[in-house]
Amino acid sequence: MKKLKVAVLMGGPSSEHEVSLHSGEEVLKNLDKNKYNVLPVTIDKRGFWLFTGPKSQPLSEPEGILMLQRNNVDVAFIAMHGEYGEDGTVQYILRAGDIPFTGSHTLQSALAMNKAVSASILKNHGLMTPEFVTVHSTQWHKNPATIVREAVSKIGLPLVVKPSNRGSSVGVNLIRELDNLKFTKVIQAVDHALSFGQEAMIQKYITGRELTCAILEHGGVPQPILPTEIKPAKNDFFDYSSKYAESGAEEITPPELMSKDMIKNIQETALTAHKALGCRGLSRTDMILGHDKNLYVLEVNTLPGLTSTSLLPKAALASGINFPKLLDIIIDSALV
Repeated sequence: MKKLKVAVLMGGPSSEHEVSLHSGEEVLKNLDKNKYNVLPVTIDKRGFWLFTGPKSQPLSEPEGILMLQRNNVDVAFIAMHGEYGEDGTVQYILRAGDIPFTGSHTLQSALAMNKAVSASILKNHGLMTPEFVTVHSTQWHKNPATIVREAVSKIGLPLVVKPSNRGSSVGVNLIRELDNLKFTKVIQAVDHALSFGQEAMIQKYITGRELTCAILEHGGVPQPILPTEIKPAKNDFFDYSSKYAESGAEEITPPELMSKDMIKNIQETALTAHKALGCRGLSRTDMILGHDKNLYVLEVNTLPGLTSTSLLPKAALASGINFPKLLDIIIDSALV
């Protein structure tokens, strides 16, 4: 059989640039060289496309697409996270150049990336999500104390403050108690979240068991793999350092001391979330099994991490799918 020409896109002008490079390196390392001719493409922090390493001539987006076309690329493997890579931007650029790509399409990527919008969609499909309030930068600076006071009154404590459009727990702060009646901690957390974008979320923090479950599509049919329980070792919750530090968390696939019915419930919830947002190819849904026995959806990731410490490759392996086979499945789903 003729080898497929696969361009691996990594990096990007996002807050998750370094993580994206690590994902791309793992993809390059694990793609079966008997099946694929591989073209590495690094997108730098300015948004320029580099085709032969960091010393290559930087190309604009249109020039980058032309280069993919000239190289007869069959599919672009998007190993990128955060804004530009996961919010529909690079998907829009690739579609304009008629280049097939892995993962969800433009609109679906943008919907999933916006935590507030996606939470509303998931709720409309019968899934439970933690209560939240959105804060836009145009409103925030007029009267932050009033906004925070009303949010705390509505949501209660503890609460989480995070950017609406970031992944990998970038810019996330957990606040368990107030320091004073001026809400200083919450105001500082919102300021921090808004430094990453135009909108932040103030969300009820649900205590319980942290879980995640991925969906992989086979021949266009989405199927859940085994879910994973996450027990952070370094911090109270699965934040950035817990995700990417060695021994930052204990990850158990499938979760221990959990009934088959609950495992099935987690998988069905991930499948419902995948379909509700119109995801394609793959997704990973993060959840909390609260102490109240309810299963809450936190967010849906359309391009889960593929680093050596990432959840999807580990859960896939526990489900009988090694890394090269996982990449085969993701590429095949892009060409259906």
